[in-house]
Amino acid sequence: MTPMPEATAPAAATSARPISPRRTPPTWLVVAIACAGQFLVVLDVSVVNVALPSMRTDLGLSAQGLQWVVNAYAIAFAGFMLLGGRAGDLYGRKLMFLVGLGLFTLASLGGGLAQEGWQLLAARAVQGLGAAVLAPSTLTLLTAAVPEGAARARAIATWTAVGAGGGAAGGLVGGVLVDGLSWRWVLLINVPVGAVVLAGALLWLTESRGGERRRLDLPGALLVTAGLATLAYGISQTESEGWAAGATLVPLLAGLALLGLFLLVEARTAAPLMPLGLLRLRSVASANVAMLVSGSSMFSMWFFMTLYAQNVLGYSPLEAGLALVPSSLAVILGSKAAPRFLPVLGARNVAVLGTLVAAVGFGWQSTMTADGGYVTAIMIPGVLMMLGAGLAATPLASLAISGAAPGDAGLVSGLINTSRTMGGSLGLAVMATIAASRSGGEEHAGPVALTDGYALVFRTATAVLVAAAVLMWTWLPKTRTRD
Repeated sequence: MTPMPEATAPAAATSARPISPRRTPPTWLVVAIACAGQFLVVLDVSVVNVALPSMRTDLGLSAQGLQWVVNAYAIAFAGFMLLGGRAGDLYGRKLMFLVGLGLFTLASLGGGLAQEGWQLLAARAVQGLGAAVLAPSTLTLLTAAVPEGAARARAIATWTAVGAGGGAAGGLVGGVLVDGLSWRWVLLINVPVGAVVLAGALLWLTESRGGERRRLDLPGALLVTAGLATLAYGISQTESEGWAAGATLVPLLAGLALLGLFLLVEARTAAPLMPLGLLRLRSVASANVAMLVSGSSMFSMWFFMTLYAQNVLGYSPLEAGLALVPSSLAVILGSKAAPRFLPVLGARNVAVLGTLVAAVGFGWQSTMTADGGYVTAIMIPGVLMMLGAGLAATPLASLAISGAAPGDAGLVSGLINTSRTMGGSLGLAVMATIAASRSGGEEHAGPVALTDGYALVFRTATAVLVAAAVLMWTWLPKTRTRD
């Protein structure tokens, strides 16, 4: 999934209230700890992909069960992200970092030791819940520790690049672990790393929060999570049942109804999980919609490029991961380069430029053939796609977070993470249906048919990204000011 973007000088974080008398730790150490937490969160969105066949053999999972190994994490992650961001604002960013990372680490241990399919799915859902609590705090802790200005822009660029690297490295890390050890280690590897980061956070992070203590909107969190999960399930049914079948329409309509009920509850509750007034801010609303739309295409890149490399070109899981290393480096380069362009071009123009660069890469990839060579069929288009993704993500987060009030920093961070994650999850479900409709399904199609399906996905994604660029140009504010 396209990783969490960079924000330059988010105003909301500057007023975070430190509440610990402990000596301020070195800034680089806070940045390192926050980046480590973000890396783990983003890595686990994609690292399990190459391990799915081994999981299926070992635990006897069905094809749909395999899909929910990915979806259980992504949906819990996205659905509870808003709650996690708000909890950090109200109860302390360090506390939520520790709680989220603790849940994530324990769930990784449980998943790695799972003996039944349902145990693995439950562990992945708890992992997603821990990630939802952890992820918003990584950004707000970092921005609270680094002074506003160029230093903060560089720090958040590093955070963005590390998150980008986590998402990009999923295939490579998974391939190495599955080939060298077993599928269990794509989860168990989080345990020692999580323990080290927990110890560092406990020792060195300084507590801060951005709002007064009040009740959390748990009904809102449950409604939005249930709505997103039901909607994603409905989309996943389209591949086997079609769009007009009752098995598809019922969950789709139910998911939309639950999301509508969520909005109704948020409009009436005294302490809403997502104050709807935030969406009246042009910077917040436009950046989140742009992130959702562009993410729906960009996330599909890693999934379908991995399938193309393995199912069509015959790469092993490790070879497929190695093939995408240049793309991984490109998204990091784009994330790190974006702050240099922001003062010159402005956030809106950089977002549009990055999206168009990505669209060129997706368009190139749509010309793939069943006997394509590595350089022209994988490396160059992959680099363009991910370079553009890194460039575009940075200014979108900058615009969203800079438009928030001081007490809403964690909330807006969670919101833009939610937009990105659910855009990617729902977009991937749609793209999988598009690929299957052209190829006739993964199980029985030959290399040529599979290539035709994947190529159609990249053509569709190209059109979506061009539309996203137009949306950004017309709706994003020209400067990082609140409307």
